[in-house]
Amino acid sequence: MARRYELRRRAERQAETRQRIVEAAVSLHERQGLSGTTVTDIADRAGVGRQTFYRHFPDEHTLTRACSSLYWQRHPPPDPEGWRAIADPHARFQTALRESYAYHRRTEAMIGTMLAEAASHPTMRPYHEHWRRAADIVAQPWRLRGRRGALLRATVGHALAFSTWQSLVRRHGLTDRQAVELASRLVPAPSPRP
Repeated sequence: MARRYELRRRAERQAETRQRIVEAAVSLHERQGLSGTTVTDIADRAGVGRQTFYRHFPDEHTLTRACSSLYWQRHPPPDPEGWRAIADPHARFQTALRESYAYHRRTEAMIGTMLAEAASHPTMRPYHEHWRRAADIVAQPWRLRGRRGALLRATVGHALAFSTWQSLVRRHGLTDRQAVELASRLVPAPSPRP
């Protein structure tokens, strides 16, 4: 019985150490960026030695996967499936813009760093896929095909993007509300249904 307790307690301590390392890495990546963060920085912040760090994370891929998993779990993006219930295309688009821009504001430090340093890193694939799917859901009520559909889809994707929010709000000084108002003008009025 005592042996089983010791093994369980040891496993708990290892899990706690691993969690501290991941928490430290996420915090430093958000503040210093990926390229500005070293193993020594992470180990120091987590209160562990380099050997302990490498015992838990033998390679960069293992660490980045753990970090991205924790970050997305704590900062889930808006759920575009909820937007499907909004039949009016402009109302759907405005709701998507409001929720997306609020999300961009909350995650600005990390997403700005990640897009600047690691936009094509495999851990960012789910992020990009999420926003592609979001744009598809928002553009769907217009029911446009061919070139017009592709243009509308590109416009919606551009409007929802972090870089668009950043440009409108950070570079040009708009409020989120003003940015939503401006971006919502980018799409045409929906065609009446036959």
